[in-house]
Amino acid sequence: ALTAKDRFIPCRSPLDANLSNFLLESFHDDPDTDSTPTKQDYMNTLKESVLQAQGDAKVLPFRDPRMVRGDTATAAEALQGTSPPSPAHCSLKRRRTSRFIPKSPDKILDAPDLVDDYYLNLLDWSKSNILAVALRQCVFLWNASTDATQKLLETSNPGNIVTSLAWGDEPGGNTLAVGTHSAEVQLWDVVAGRMIRTMQGHRARVSSLSWSGNTISSGSRDSVIMHHDVRAPQHKVGELRGHTQEVCGLKWCPQATQLASGGNDNVLNIWEARRNQARFTINRHQAAVKALAWCPFQTNLLASGGGTADRRICLWNTGNGQCLNEVDTKSQVCAIQWSVHDREFVSSHGFTHNQLILWRYAGAGRVHKVVELTGHQARVLHMAQSPDGTTIVSAAADETLRFWRILGSPTRSAAKLKMEHSTRGLLGANCIR
Repeated sequence: ALTAKDRFIPCRSPLDANLSNFLLESFHDDPDTDSTPTKQDYMNTLKESVLQAQGDAKVLPFRDPRMVRGDTATAAEALQGTSPPSPAHCSLKRRRTSRFIPKSPDKILDAPDLVDDYYLNLLDWSKSNILAVALRQCVFLWNASTDATQKLLETSNPGNIVTSLAWGDEPGGNTLAVGTHSAEVQLWDVVAGRMIRTMQGHRARVSSLSWSGNTISSGSRDSVIMHHDVRAPQHKVGELRGHTQEVCGLKWCPQATQLASGGNDNVLNIWEARRNQARFTINRHQAAVKALAWCPFQTNLLASGGGTADRRICLWNTGNGQCLNEVDTKSQVCAIQWSVHDREFVSSHGFTHNQLILWRYAGAGRVHKVVELTGHQARVLHMAQSPDGTTIVSAAADETLRFWRILGSPTRSAAKLKMEHSTRGLLGANCIR
């Protein structure tokens, strides 16, 4: 009589049908077909490439190949009847679990005389790695590559403070648009250090700016949005009226097909390019809408944030005007920045916690909080993102700029990021001017 140990029952769960079919047919191949050494080498190379070097594979395996000595984790999975995760899943899991997110800033710069005004936009980072920050009547430039600082401009009238900044879209990133309290939009060549032109038309301060190619759009306390063609002698090419109070948030989408505007009237407007009527007028927020950010990896996805009486971040499908989701952040929402490497975004906040929050976007409007970052002693009014997409700089009413290396990097490993952060520390913190 045969015992259980004498029986050999093939295990078909790990059976590769295509490989077994190849092995069976290879027994009947014509020996003359592989007669030449060159062709034999080619067939061996092809076999190793296609079959992933499974030269000792069996037609009917008698045990699960995962049950190997020294691999207890996979053996346990095999006993439980679960299949191992795919290589892609393992790679994604390793990336998420090994992601290093520092809880402290990489660098701190003092920014004396930074105006504590929620409705202004006083910070922007260019494609050429130059950070521009407005300090009352002056604009200073900080070169992130060389750590050098220079003063670009100072307005002549003591009451004429700088109220908004925006770098141009050109690859060199050498043109800076500056909005002032005197209702002007100035264009500056930062390489030459001179003003190119001044554009007028508003009746009150210019608190928001956004570029779309050669057109700069400006939002003002007079509640009007103007489009300026910087190449034309008659620069004004369009005017939008959809707000009743100051336009403090203004952003063109990456495709330049839609413009989002937010105002102190608690209204969010979505405008189509070359049309002077808002496609959607949204009244969901209960406070001023300043924080606006378009998703870089999904068309028609917009994030908006409300002020102190609202405290919510809303995610919108701007194709149909539908609100996908809203999140109560418990604090005034001042700014939002999407990551260009991961499905994440960062929000900065004022009353009552003065923190930054990193969020992971899970699709269909769903978001999950990853980490909260604290350190600022007053509301975090502005944010900008480095051109390599790894660092967020925050500007707060405590008159400091803090650099947070919290976004994913396509070229640096978690271990290298952690080492760089530990060696940099906060030594060398200095003043922006």
